[in-house]
Amino acid sequence: MRIPQEPGGAELMSARDVESLLGIDKSTVYRMAYDGRLPAVKVGRQWRFLAEPIRGMLDGAGFEPALAVRSPRARSSPTLSVADAPRLQPVIEVAADLLGVMMVVTDMKGNPASKVANPCPWFVDRQQDPAILDACVKDWHAFADEREFAPAFRVGPHGFECARALVREGNQLVGMVLAGGIAPGDLAPGAPRDVADGLYHQTAEERTALLAALPRIAASLSSFEK
Repeated sequence: MRIPQEPGGAELMSARDVESLLGIDKSTVYRMAYDGRLPAVKVGRQWRFLAEPIRGMLDGAGFEPALAVRSPRARSSPTLSVADAPRLQPVIEVAADLLGVMMVVTDMKGNPASKVANPCPWFVDRQQDPAILDACVKDWHAFADEREFAPAFRVGPHGFECARALVREGNQLVGMVLAGGIAPGDLAPGAPRDVADGLYHQTAEERTALLAALPRIAASLSSFEK
């Protein structure tokens, strides 16, 4: 099948093409287009997806193709860094507090671009230990290597769960927002929140809400002018 092209020459794919290529359902494709996780343009009333960067997701090439379509917010630097912390920190402080997790923003290699917001007691007690922070950064590096686009929980080296969403500006992936410090397993509704282990305990509904909120938080971080 011949992939249609934009007037500027960029190859476009249909939602069905993206669904087949990435192995995700069509509703997820549209949701990822809407919140900015997939590079897409509207052609009439339909979404069309930029083929080259989507293929880059699969081969690790990232979002640096020579595209005809560019976001007006495209960054002069290719990634988030500690220089962005003053504008990132207030957002994740509020988000982490509302969602009941700890949160950090990193670049696409997993290097911190913000301070840890709303740290759990377990982390507070150990944050002066260089080995703990080194292990966290290594885990963030592992997150950066994952090919999964939709946020999902996984247990890290310290025994608590984390999830991440990608921060995108224009056609570039520039960083990640990670939520963590979460005790594995669901807290039963109405059960006391045992903090003896120093972790945040969440119900199934809270965990679902967190996964839904992470892409929106990532999108809000990418909407800032540098």
